[in-house]
Amino acid sequence: MGTAMGSAFNAETLRRGIEGNTGNNLLSLYADDAEIRIVDRNNQPSHPTVLHGRGQIAELLDDIYSRDMTHKLEQCVVQGDHAAYSESCEYEDGTRVLAESMVTLRDDRIVDQLIIQVWDE
Repeated sequence: MGTAMGSAFNAETLRRGIEGNTGNNLLSLYADDAEIRIVDRNNQPSHPTVLHGRGQIAELLDDIYSRDMTHKLEQCVVQGDHAAYSESCEYEDGTRVLAESMVTLRDDRIVDQLIIQVWDE
């Protein structure tokens, strides 16, 4: 089964989603029952932020893509039903964010994602 963008999950499909102007293409890569766990300075490993389902994921992506920042897929490895990738972002003021993700796929859709992110302070 392909994604809403018309192709199987791969690095180029992910790049188009991440580097796009809205979160819609990226959201199309998630299964309806997907879960995201986010670990960072404010949400440490014992108490990560956890998002359940495309509705909550859409809210996160809408917030992120409404900000004045750029997004770039740095590296991506897809192997079987798993993928890992690095994403770098930069706000207009030069503040940088780096996020590392590990995802589990089912039918070419993300069903589970762990994001570890850090940013300039």
